Amino acid sequence: MSSPTQITVTPVSGSRQLSLFIKLPRLLYDGLPSYVPPLDMEQRDIFSPTHAPFFEHGFACYFLAWRNGKPIGRISAQIDALALKQPGPRTGFFGALDTLEPECVAPLLEAATQWLKLRKVERIRGPWTLNSNGESGIMVEGQDEPPMIGIPWHPKILGPAVEAAGFKRAVDLLSYRMETSPSAERANQIPANIRQRLGAITMRGLRKDKVNEDAEILREIYNDAWSDTWGNIPLTQDEVKSLLKALKPILRPEQYVLAEVAGEPAAIALVIPNMFDISGDLGGAPSPLGWLKLASRVVSHDFRSARVVLLGVRKKYLGTALRAMLPALIIDELMKRGHVLPYRSIELGWVLETHEGLRKLIERISPTPYKRHRMYEKLLTD
Repeated sequence: MSSPTQITVTPVSGSRQLSLFIKLPRLLYDGLPSYVPPLDMEQRDIFSPTHAPFFEHGFACYFLAWRNGKPIGRISAQIDALALKQPGPRTGFFGALDTLEPECVAPLLEAATQWLKLRKVERIRGPWTLNSNGESGIMVEGQDEPPMIGIPWHPKILGPAVEAAGFKRAVDLLSYRMETSPSAERANQIPANIRQRLGAITMRGLRKDKVNEDAEILREIYNDAWSDTWGNIPLTQDEVKSLLKALKPILRPEQYVLAEVAGEPAAIALVIPNMFDISGDLGGAPSPLGWLKLASRVVSHDFRSARVVLLGVRKKYLGTALRAMLPALIIDELMKRGHVLPYRSIELGWVLETHEGLRKLIERISPTPYKRHRMYEKLLTD
């Protein structure tokens, strides 16, 4: 006979349980200060094996934790074939870890670990949803800050509970908020004529008649820039196309910043508006009237903030003055475009704590990170 307080963890089975898995965070966290649920529709696109590009090169298993027939937590376990090609231990991931109960964390992690062990995984890292190109880390600082698209929210109990379950801190990911204001522009002041002095640097936005071509430029630069970086998995063509397709209703040419040196693409940034600005008051599953409000807000581009989701400089510029200046020029361009776009702040997010050069550049404008997410790992070969 089982204890009335016993926690059981079971794999997700069928469409009804998948739907429960997707919306569980908003059911658990509803009413908590500063928690704002994402749209169920967006989350379904992330987790659905028939929609998410991840499943073209990876596979996953989802788990729910139960007590007395009530769902109290969730987790995913996943393997990415692209990660298995990288040197080092055979690495699998966990992600989508959500619960309010610390005692639920260990059984959830154990379920994910055992699933990965059966598939010969030697190291588990996470949380990633579903790999390093999605939501990353457990929020350990910043729970009271406004929500941002693609940035997970977690209660403060979660990080310590993961460590208590035997996982070690691997690295922290930092997020900075950059106000689009004259004072911020002065803090990022660029020497006069620097573009011409460094090699005829030009900037341009997205070409709407050549979206696929610009998407491929973005992918090539980003993958080149971040190859060999901790935990990075290269973006595939389908992932970038899927991203731009999802952004199509809200994408403007100014949100794509391409720096070219003597006509050659050299550095890239992609900024996406914060969907929480227009959906946060509608809940995760809006009513028909709520959907009409959302559509109207999309059309009017009624956003107040945005986030840089992709930023990179080609590796060929390592050790050169261009490598140091191109990110500053990209940020300068973002600020100038802030005069055209309605965003009052832009988040520069998920900066590795070890990336001192980029941190030093950002901290001239925004000295202190306002959110911190933590990645964990555990060797399974002991």
